[in-house]
Amino acid sequence: MTSAADAAGATPPLRRVRPATMFAYGFGAAAYGVKDFCFSTFLLLFYNQVLGLPSAEVGFAIMCALLFDAFIDPAIGFLSDRTRTRWGRRHPWMYAAAVPIALGWLLLWNPPAWSHGAMLVWVFATAVLVRTAVSAYEVPSQALSAELSADYDERTRIMAYRYLFGWTGGMAMLMASYGRFLADGLLDRQGYVGFAIAGAAAMFTAILVSSLGTHREIERLPRPEIVRGTLSENFRELGETVRNRAFVTLMGAGLCFYSAQGINYALSNYLYAHVWHFAGADFQWLALSLLLGVVVAFVAAPRIAHRIGKPAAAMAFMASAAVLVGLPYALRLIGLFPLPGTPWMLPLLLGIYGLNAACGVASTILGASMMADVVEHSEIQTGRRSEGVFFAGAFFIQKCTSGLGIFAAGAILAIVGFPEAAKPGTVPAATLDRLTILFALLYLVLGLGAAALYWRFPFGKDEHLARVERLRAAV
Repeated sequence: MTSAADAAGATPPLRRVRPATMFAYGFGAAAYGVKDFCFSTFLLLFYNQVLGLPSAEVGFAIMCALLFDAFIDPAIGFLSDRTRTRWGRRHPWMYAAAVPIALGWLLLWNPPAWSHGAMLVWVFATAVLVRTAVSAYEVPSQALSAELSADYDERTRIMAYRYLFGWTGGMAMLMASYGRFLADGLLDRQGYVGFAIAGAAAMFTAILVSSLGTHREIERLPRPEIVRGTLSENFRELGETVRNRAFVTLMGAGLCFYSAQGINYALSNYLYAHVWHFAGADFQWLALSLLLGVVVAFVAAPRIAHRIGKPAAAMAFMASAAVLVGLPYALRLIGLFPLPGTPWMLPLLLGIYGLNAACGVASTILGASMMADVVEHSEIQTGRRSEGVFFAGAFFIQKCTSGLGIFAAGAILAIVGFPEAAKPGTVPAATLDRLTILFALLYLVLGLGAAALYWRFPFGKDEHLARVERLRAAV
């Protein structure tokens, strides 16, 4: 058993995290799951199809909010690394984020009845509020993953729990949305009121449960010394940190994958309703199939990575996801996929979606686990532990690409000539064909790009453990 005094140094212990802590830590990711799935799946649809704003303009307004993230996420990561309180480096930020996240979420989905231009400003402003509040929680919370344990395989388990709860939170919110709040239709304006309240309550609860549940670990977390410097010196240190080769490789992979995922989420309701003619319980079965895929990823990712290493496993999972997501659309275009309404269409489609979710989530679990390992890789080079900076970069990529995905989806809809407020069954077949071809090809290219970058990650387990031992010996 590692004592609190041992763990209070600059390097985390090589240990197994106790189950209660693992559960609490993972549970907090449900907040981001709710935000990310609903933001990506419903936001463009809500402002475009429900409120009637042009899709390209809504996408542009949301993308503009990303400009603030270019400064907010790295700043929070940098400041979190340098925070010193009796509650440690991360927890003050985590506790402080709960109320702003809930408030921003309520405002985002309940806009006033303003003019066209003012509504676009509202989308921009509330998106900035939500994104900033989410960063204040998620960046320090993700940084904890590298501090709870320095063990190579244990970090994959930690991330597996995080992604399991993140996806479970998102899927639970989707099931509640389709089955209760939006049961009368995705264009039901009143349904989004309850939708917003439920999402705000879920995120607030998840953050507090996770913060309180991991609070007792504060005395065990690393407390490296801080060398105070001038503003220019701090910026120079930040530049040295983010030039790390392993970090840049993971940033490239994340940019490719999360861009593909953002496009997928933003177009999903258009594809479900107009290509596959989903209705009623179909959405519930969809959420269940995706959740089962996440459970498969939770079990498979740590085991396969233990056998063949994280980079090879992440590459294999990502390449499989890239192929699977476009498979039903390719088969549909050549006449080999069952038509909507036939008995085998839904089970086959959901089976492919479930496998895609398993592969995509497994790859991101391993990518996040490798990001935790980058901390010691950088520490050897710079002499500084920069968990907050690295996970701020990773989180910035996720948020950027959700906005880029919405922007790209809006542009795709405009390019193919998709009509505003279209009813299922009224969109021309040629328009749907153009939509599916553009979507599938773009996802494939981005997914294979991410797979290639995962393969080029520069180190594995042996190098990591040798690095940790060297750091511990130097204390």
